[in-house]
Amino acid sequence: MKDLFSPGNLITVSGAVLTVIGAIAYGTGAANLSVPTIFYGFPIFIGGLALKTSELPPAKRVIPANQLKLAREKGAPELGKLVGDVTRWRYGQKAHLETSLEVLNLWDEDNPPQLLEIEELDTPSGYGVRMRFQIGGVSINRWQEKEDRLSRFFAKGLDAQLISCSEEELDLILQPTTTPPLASKSENEST
Repeated sequence: MKDLFSPGNLITVSGAVLTVIGAIAYGTGAANLSVPTIFYGFPIFIGGLALKTSELPPAKRVIPANQLKLAREKGAPELGKLVGDVTRWRYGQKAHLETSLEVLNLWDEDNPPQLLEIEELDTPSGYGVRMRFQIGGVSINRWQEKEDRLSRFFAKGLDAQLISCSEEELDLILQPTTTPPLASKSENEST
């Protein structure tokens, strides 16, 4: 259902409707209605088709947006922006997080990794996310080599964990680091 209401679909359909109305008006001799609807409708229709060819649907959101709103507000703002970015329609890109994956050297031009789903997590250490990727042409070993950098890339103070779901898919879990609290000065002096 969500795919039906993509911006590309809405623009294509509205352009087609205007073009058809203009063609009918032209056929019936209503010049006042035919000229604007054809002149506006046809370019809108072509623009909508152009959007459809470069459309990237949002990643599947496992948990509804309003369910972890409080945890998201308390967590790293970069993670909230990441979730918002990958759960909207994108145009002109091959995959979600395209530039990030290129910078991390986790990109294959012919078969790029695809973000399939994202799940917000409320862990004991705080707000985190789990992203499931179809790895495409990038080997799991290359992802594992970048695991330390992944923990620093999206936001400070995160731990990255890679879990291989299959040969084709892996989960990247980003959550706050769990560092033990520092002992107070009085506790250190007594020992």
